[in-house]
Amino acid sequence: MGTDAVPEGTGRRLGRGQFLRGAAVGGAALALSLGAPRGAEAQGMTGAGAYLPTGGQFEIVHGDQSAIVTEVGATLRSFSVAGLELLDTFGVDEMSDASRGQVLLPFPNRVDGGLYEFEGEEQQLPLTEAAANNAIHGLTRWLDWTPLRWTASGVTLCQRLYPQDGYPFLLALQIEYSLSDLGLTVATTATNVGDSPLPFGAGHHPYLTVGTRTIDAATLRLPARTTLETNDRLIPTGRSSVAGTDFDFRDGREIGATQLDTCFTDVIPEADGFTRVYLTHPDGSPQITLGMDPSHGFIQVYTGDTLPEEDQRRGIAIEPMTCAPNAFNSGDGLRVLAPGESFTSVWGMVCR
Repeated sequence: MGTDAVPEGTGRRLGRGQFLRGAAVGGAALALSLGAPRGAEAQGMTGAGAYLPTGGQFEIVHGDQSAIVTEVGATLRSFSVAGLELLDTFGVDEMSDASRGQVLLPFPNRVDGGLYEFEGEEQQLPLTEAAANNAIHGLTRWLDWTPLRWTASGVTLCQRLYPQDGYPFLLALQIEYSLSDLGLTVATTATNVGDSPLPFGAGHHPYLTVGTRTIDAATLRLPARTTLETNDRLIPTGRSSVAGTDFDFRDGREIGATQLDTCFTDVIPEADGFTRVYLTHPDGSPQITLGMDPSHGFIQVYTGDTLPEEDQRRGIAIEPMTCAPNAFNSGDGLRVLAPGESFTSVWGMVCR
């Protein structure tokens, strides 16, 4: 995975004043104003002033690869190769459901009761998984992200998370999606722009498909030695070895009827330090490789068994995470950023 070098002038930069003027007429018009090479037709737009549930649609292309990132949540709505869609995703006229393609900041997964203590102060996050009494998947999924740069093969968006109930910190965020011969690369950078330390974790929530009707016939290879044990609210309580269990995918095997909403850890990186997960069609192709840098020590995998019946096991969520579920309490993988400190994590996908 890498970043495609695009000469200046092949894309357009957007100043803050331009962004604010564009935003006034809606996300779709904003995307049109940037001049995407395959804009309105690919994005399903109906003209200036049209609103879409996920705002502007930023399409990037390199060779036979294409991806679409949305203004709302900086969400990855599409990743296709040679016309084959590799994400179990949502339409341009729909909102993301079940966190499809979303970015999970400043924490992935769950915080127990939404309650945690940091620097001696107790904080209460909104209970966004109300049925389980948890906070889930961060605070930025439904926010508009500002596009900083959009070229033929890459788009960079940013967000400033201001102090609020449950997270009284000032955090600048930037995400770059880029396509190259190495596939899709996603780089997320968080910078503490406040005057006190803050807790941070990052994750992403793509659902993958290799074109089978369900994921059962696909082969999964996932190099991890342990899983996190959880209670009935999916809050970690300990660790277990995958050896001799249905959760052992280290050598690769058919998913079959295995049900997963499971965090894998003690990952096994390859020689370059990246950990790679492989999802393969029964015929051997296509194969999706999802790779993540050493900052990602945790991989949540979800087979969708609790989704509405028509959506169950249609795709498999393979979620790179820099910290464990409930890390705001356990500290497992948690980053504490000092004032002025930045942290960047990188993951990506390629298909053959």
